Amino acid sequence: MTTVDTISVFLKDEAATIRFGDDLALALKAGDCLALSGDLGAGKSSLARAILRAMADDEGLEVPSPTFTLVQSYDLRIPISHFDLYRLGDPAELTELGFDEALENGICLVEWPEMAEGELPTERIALGLEHEDSGRRATIKAPDPQASRIRRVLAIRAFLDEAGYPAVKRRFLTGDASLRAYEAIYPDAAPRKILMDWRPHPEGPPVHDGKSYPKVAHLAQNAYPFVAIADALRQRGFAAPEIYKVDYIKGILLIEDLGTEGVLDDAGRPIADRYRQSVACLAHLHSMQIPQDIPVPPAHTHHIPDFDRTAMKMEVQLVLDWHIAWKRGTAPTDAERAEYLAIWDHLIDELQSAETNLLLRDFHSPNIIWREQESGIGKIGLIDFQDAMIGPTAYDLASIVQDARVTIEPDLFRQLMDDYLSLRRAQGGFDEAGFMKAWAIMSAQRNCKLAGLWVRLLQRDGKPGYLKHMPRTLAYLQVALEHEALAPLRDWCARAGIGQSES
Repeated sequence: MTTVDTISVFLKDEAATIRFGDDLALALKAGDCLALSGDLGAGKSSLARAILRAMADDEGLEVPSPTFTLVQSYDLRIPISHFDLYRLGDPAELTELGFDEALENGICLVEWPEMAEGELPTERIALGLEHEDSGRRATIKAPDPQASRIRRVLAIRAFLDEAGYPAVKRRFLTGDASLRAYEAIYPDAAPRKILMDWRPHPEGPPVHDGKSYPKVAHLAQNAYPFVAIADALRQRGFAAPEIYKVDYIKGILLIEDLGTEGVLDDAGRPIADRYRQSVACLAHLHSMQIPQDIPVPPAHTHHIPDFDRTAMKMEVQLVLDWHIAWKRGTAPTDAERAEYLAIWDHLIDELQSAETNLLLRDFHSPNIIWREQESGIGKIGLIDFQDAMIGPTAYDLASIVQDARVTIEPDLFRQLMDDYLSLRRAQGGFDEAGFMKAWAIMSAQRNCKLAGLWVRLLQRDGKPGYLKHMPRTLAYLQVALEHEALAPLRDWCARAGIGQSES
């Protein structure tokens, strides 16, 4: 049985009600039913209007009362249907109004829910409004999952108040494929800032040596790595976000907004000059040694983890665990698994003499901000580097010249490789042959991981959209397999049926 949680909030005036609506808009998800109760004039319509305008990010959005039409629908970031049931003749009419379909595809805001009490979902968010002194009291009763989301946005509001931004406007910015979400924060008469919502999550099941997958793969579990790497990069002249305030326990950060421009054009194609500047920035980063232990005030030290054998093999096993059965309908045999992992043991041995330094880990288009007004390495804004490791520098070059989400055509690929190698040669002491072998190995490692990851996202997480990247990933893998050091892996892939022609 689902536990119901109660949340009480005092709203001192109309501005506080609108701000509360802004916060609720950030907490609601598709499938939520928000039932608004209260006497006439209690503020139900004001709150519904605030939620709709926040979701639309349009403070001038027309929100007519659905008193006579009974329902008004809005095609927003999440579709919302606004019901007013005051004039509902029979609770059964709710079905005819399309309530079930609206709830399946989006959010339902319901005023006067008492008129159809038995027809509304039991797992709804019940919000009652009543007058209190010169303001209003909002009392929310909701199942734990929904209540947890609401408490989270209210905790972020309190964090912003403590940071010196009371009553600041907040808007949804983005969620990513991980556990983080982002908001845009609009202080009065000040530049926009970014709020990183990095909620603590329980430890996952053990997958290797009693450790969960994030720990084996060295994925950041809190904000310390992000703050440490950001500070280290900024101290060396790179454009990483300034950290204004952080709550490490709650996982909330207020950081600098580096801009909104990326390295792709409106059609999603790479802008060659911006990719070339990104590669130049990477070559500069690889020219300096980043310390592995970085102090984080007031009393923490972040040790950047090594991209070790266990992490590399854990990632390449995604091909075995997900890709092969999806491709050919049968799981790999024990012999195939043993041979594949033995090949990778040998390839990882080959990396022992490779140049190592800081890896940003996902140095590709979603994580690069283009800053036209800046110069040099300042043109390249760096974000999403909390999972950084110490390992073969070639890994990050593979990430950008074989962008997982964007097709890098052969001519641009060759240009980017030439740019990087020329810059590294000019720095002196650069083992180009050794680097190119490491590049081929790390490219193959990354693309084997991705070939399995896209299938896992489809089959385990119900996210089929990532599968569109599969042909590109396999084409990139074929490029890596051309290097003589990867002949055994090339032969294994051919026998296993992993090829460029897959779709």
